[in-house]
Amino acid sequence: MPEIEEMTEIEIEYDALLTQLRDNDIDGFREDFLDLHAYEQSEFYLGLDEADRDLLYEMLSPEEVSMFFDTMEIDDDDSYDALFETMDSRYAAVMIGKMQYDNAADILNELPKSKVTTFLALMDREDAAQIRSLLNYEEDTAGGIMTTEFVSLASTMTVREAMRHLKEVAKFSETIYYVFIVDERRKLAGIMSLRELIVADDDEYIGDIMNERVVSVLVSDDQEGVAQIMRDYDFLALPVLDYQDHLVGIITADDIMDVIDEEASEDYSRLAGMSESESTSDTAVETAKKRLPWLIGLTFMGMITAAMLSVFEDTLAQVVLLSAFIPLISGMAGNTGTQSLAVAVRGISTGEIKESSKAKIAWREIGSGFITGLVCGLVIFVVILMMYQAPTLGLIVCLSLVISMTVATLIGTIVPLFMDKVGIDPAVASGPFITTANDIISLLIYFALANMFMASLLT
Repeated sequence: MPEIEEMTEIEIEYDALLTQLRDNDIDGFREDFLDLHAYEQSEFYLGLDEADRDLLYEMLSPEEVSMFFDTMEIDDDDSYDALFETMDSRYAAVMIGKMQYDNAADILNELPKSKVTTFLALMDREDAAQIRSLLNYEEDTAGGIMTTEFVSLASTMTVREAMRHLKEVAKFSETIYYVFIVDERRKLAGIMSLRELIVADDDEYIGDIMNERVVSVLVSDDQEGVAQIMRDYDFLALPVLDYQDHLVGIITADDIMDVIDEEASEDYSRLAGMSESESTSDTAVETAKKRLPWLIGLTFMGMITAAMLSVFEDTLAQVVLLSAFIPLISGMAGNTGTQSLAVAVRGISTGEIKESSKAKIAWREIGSGFITGLVCGLVIFVVILMMYQAPTLGLIVCLSLVISMTVATLIGTIVPLFMDKVGIDPAVASGPFITTANDIISLLIYFALANMFMASLLT
């Protein structure tokens, strides 16, 4: 109930703001709008049509707009290119230049090159230089998600000098929870928390009290690995170095939250056999085009299953009842394989599965597959015995389930572990692929056992 009341209040507030905006009540609108949280400002802004957005630009300065653009997350129905369609180019350039540089670079990466060139040419030279430096890095690397707005201190400073410097530059920095120490060549030498700096003696030298053991990443490191480091160490910020150990930027916790969300969405899409670029705003034709490559590949794999059934046509003709349990065996094998795949991919992506524990995980999944297969097999054996009075058929189905489910869990675990070992994203081993592969293997096992016991089945 409280959440419903809160949402209602926000909607009422948005309606009042919209009225002020359209009535040209500049003072009232500015007072109420700027009193909102940046997230609420961005939600209000995204709900406006083009005409209302033009009115908003007239009432707010580029710097004020940049405050909520910094935190704005657009959904699939919007695009940054569309947002800048009616915004004056000079206004947009100033606004982007006032944003945190890493967020500005992220937005420019989404825009056509012609607009990027225009905005960089129109904005402040120093801001443009900082943003250009970030645009040079690959999008999914530490360099691509870092910010260059951080606080660094010289190791030769005293605490008193450091505090004075900190007061001067803090307003230009994205975070000051950590202070990074550099030597005379701008190489990372140590780190201090703001708390450690505040409680230190004013006359002490930074180099004497800093923590020299610093965890850092290179500009080329993959963002998924960076996210794992920050999660393991509970960091609020992580320094980024170039190949000469110069401190070139930091990655903050809010950037990593976006990375985790992005990586989780990507892994989910791949596990489901879909394109990561698929959007809820896509048309039926666009959605079909993105899914067809996977589905066509799986169709050809399905043809293998059809060919196998034709090979064992004589077996089925002799004992027609065998065909009734094909969906059960292939379905159970596919399900258990997908479960093991999900566990393995999640463990690899979160860092829970280490190199030393891979064998243990594989044996655990094999054991799990054997136990679940045995239990399910015994249950179906009893059911077949009661319904058909066919103990041999029950035994074949039981053994097929045990072997198929054991093999399926092994495949579901080994394939992503192997892919991770050779440097391929394990999520590529999609659920549909593993399911189809296990269908083929389970049918081979089923019909091999059926042929083995054919004499008993016919008596």
